[in-house]
Amino acid sequence: MAKRTIQDVDVRGKKVLMRVDFNVPLDENQSVTDDTRIRMALPSIKSVLDRGGSLILMSHLGRPKGSPSDARKYSMRPTAVRLGELLGMEVQFATDTIGSDATTKAAQLRGGVLVLENLRFDPREQAGDREFAQALASMADIYCNDAFGTCHREDASMVAVPQAMGTKPKVVGFLVATEIKYLSETIANPKRPFVAILGGAKVSDKINVIKALLETCDRVLIGGAMAYTFSLAQGGKVGNSLVEADKVDLARELLQASGSKLMLPLDTHCGDAFSADCKKVTVPAGQIPDGYQGLDIGPTTADVYAQVVREAKTIVWNGPMGVFEMPPFDQGTRAVAAAIAESGGTSVIGGGDSAAAIQLMGFADRVSHVSTGGGASLAMLEGEPFTSVEVLDNA
Repeated sequence: MAKRTIQDVDVRGKKVLMRVDFNVPLDENQSVTDDTRIRMALPSIKSVLDRGGSLILMSHLGRPKGSPSDARKYSMRPTAVRLGELLGMEVQFATDTIGSDATTKAAQLRGGVLVLENLRFDPREQAGDREFAQALASMADIYCNDAFGTCHREDASMVAVPQAMGTKPKVVGFLVATEIKYLSETIANPKRPFVAILGGAKVSDKINVIKALLETCDRVLIGGAMAYTFSLAQGGKVGNSLVEADKVDLARELLQASGSKLMLPLDTHCGDAFSADCKKVTVPAGQIPDGYQGLDIGPTTADVYAQVVREAKTIVWNGPMGVFEMPPFDQGTRAVAAAIAESGGTSVIGGGDSAAAIQLMGFADRVSHVSTGGGASLAMLEGEPFTSVEVLDNA
C-alpha cells in the first residue's frame, strides 16, 4: 500500500493541489479554537514551499446545508488566516472553489499559498462529480492527498480529482503516509503479543473491526458501553446501562467465535445517574442493580487489562473504557492509557474519543501514533479498500 509522497516529486515552479483536512472548530467570532489539524498539515505544506513550489489548498468544513448563514458559519477564510499566522506569511483566500476568483488567483500564484472556499458549498463535491473535479484538477501540476480524516470517503476532491489529473503526479502528504504506515502496514505485520482495546458506545459501530482484529490479534479487550451488550448476551443484568438490545444475538455469535481471544470486563463501576456526584457502586460484571448504569470498567478489570497491555508488543486502541470526561469514571480509561505508555510496544491510537483521551491524560507523547481520523482509522483497521489512496501513484 506504500505510495509516493510529496517529498518524492520535484515541485520547483509547480503548483500543487493539496487536499487537507482543515475541518476545525470555530467560535462565534469565526476564529479557530483548535488548530491541531492545520498544524498536522504543516510538514507537507512547508515541504512544497521550501522547495520552490506553490500550493492550492482545498478542504471542507462542517456540514453546510446551503443556507445564507452557512456561507459565513462554514467559510474556510478563518483557516487561511490561522495558516498564515503559523507560516509567518500571507496566505491568499479564494471566495469560491472553481469560480472566477479561484481560477484567477490560482493562475497568478507564484510560490505562495492559496486556500479555496469550502468544498462542500458546492453539492458536486460530495456527489463525486467529474466535471467539478476536472475544474479543480486543471488548476495544478501535482495532486497531493494529506487529508486522512476523509480518506474513507469518495468525494470529488478525494477520488475524482486525482483521477482527472491523468498522468500528472498524484501523491500522499506526510500525514497520510504516516497513517498508512501505522494503521495498515504495522498491523499487517505486528510484533506479538498483538493486543487490541476496543471501547465506545455501540457494538454495531465496531462489528467489522472486532471481526477483523479477532483474526489477527492475540487478545481483544472490550470496554465502554458496548460491554453491556455483551453482558446481556451472557445473560447478565445491566440495569439502566446503555445497550443495543437488537445486537445481543450478534454479540453472542462473536463470543462463540472468539474463543479466549475476546476479553470482557470482570467488574463495573456504576452510578445511579449520569453525573459525577451520583451514588456510586462497583459490582461484578453482569450484576448491575436496577436503577444503576455502568459508566466505567471496574478496578479489577482495569488491573487485568493493564497487565495484558503492558506485555504487548503491538497495541491498537479505539474507544474509551468509560465516561473518561467525567471523573471518577475516567479511571479505567486512564489505567489503560498509562499501560499503553508503559508498554514500550508499537502503539496506535484511533482517532475520535481515544485520541482525545490520550491527549487529556497526558500520554500522547509516549505512544507511537495518534490517528487524526476516527471513521477513517476504523475503516482502515477493518481492512476496507480506500479508493482515494488506491488511485495515487505507488512508491
